[in-house]
Amino acid sequence: MIPRPTRQDWQIGVIGTGGISDSHLKAYRTEGWHVAALWNRTRSTAEARRDAFAPTARVEDHWQQILADPAIDIVDITLHPEHRTPIVEAALKAGKHVLSQKPFVSDLDTGEKLVALAADRDVRLAVNQNGRWAPHFQYMREAVQSGKIGTLSSIHARVHWDHSWTANTPFDDLDDLILYDFGIHWFDFVTSLAGDRVRSVMASATQAAGQANRTPLLAQALIRLDGGQASLAFDGFTRHGPHDTTFVTGSQGSLHSTGPDLNTQRVTLTTDDGTTIPPLKGQWFNDGFRGTMAELMCAIEDDREPLNGAQGNLAALALTFAAVAARKTGQEVDIGTIRGL
Repeated sequence: MIPRPTRQDWQIGVIGTGGISDSHLKAYRTEGWHVAALWNRTRSTAEARRDAFAPTARVEDHWQQILADPAIDIVDITLHPEHRTPIVEAALKAGKHVLSQKPFVSDLDTGEKLVALAADRDVRLAVNQNGRWAPHFQYMREAVQSGKIGTLSSIHARVHWDHSWTANTPFDDLDDLILYDFGIHWFDFVTSLAGDRVRSVMASATQAAGQANRTPLLAQALIRLDGGQASLAFDGFTRHGPHDTTFVTGSQGSLHSTGPDLNTQRVTLTTDDGTTIPPLKGQWFNDGFRGTMAELMCAIEDDREPLNGAQGNLAALALTFAAVAARKTGQEVDIGTIRGL
């Protein structure tokens, strides 16, 4: 279920209107949330997004104008980490609540400083880990946290899809496109279930025969938990018959989710009482983007940390950074020993 904020008059400023902003703005339009202002380095791109999704919004020439507007409550910052960090810092200092695109930061020291700054300014800092509101991930997470399967023992996910559209785009310049930019959703899923039980990780990546991308499209990770294990396999060059499956086991039950893609999933809960197939409503795209912003709004209203708060997201980043280091070294890496990319 998507969280339901009480207020509907939140004023949102969007900084960065590149490709991913399309999903953000579609989600906000669906909810009827008011996007008051947009900025992008290329003004015409911001104008096109305004015309398509937020016709009453103004397009600013400088992102600082959005932060200077006292009417803006929340700033959605969608830029890449190397450009985003100073703007997140400036937004927090301006007293704005912030939704940061993922990956949140490229090193834990910076992340911890931003988390501390948000606390000091008494504003909320959330991360757009939209996978948390993919209906199947959300149900499985809440089932584990509510004790439906007892004590967690394992998490296994297999994602077979075609990510080759990223060839000859800026994504092709990322050494660890799959483990870092894509896989962070699954590392976040693992940490949201296992918490501080995550101990270490081994990982690898390789080119698929015939792929045009410079960066590897195949990757995998083996994660050691305290009293359990997790594994992730990413086949990003599946040209035919894509498939996605997730299996979670516990001392009193198991959860199985499967489907042809991440938007179409069927979850089964099995316990001593039998098998249950819960009804799932919505899809990852674009409901996941509704979820991240709605949760931030609810957290502001309730004066609490968002479920997708930056503080908690640091655990997912620590696992992600360790996996990238394990891929590079070929060695098992303890979580927390790697502070950044």
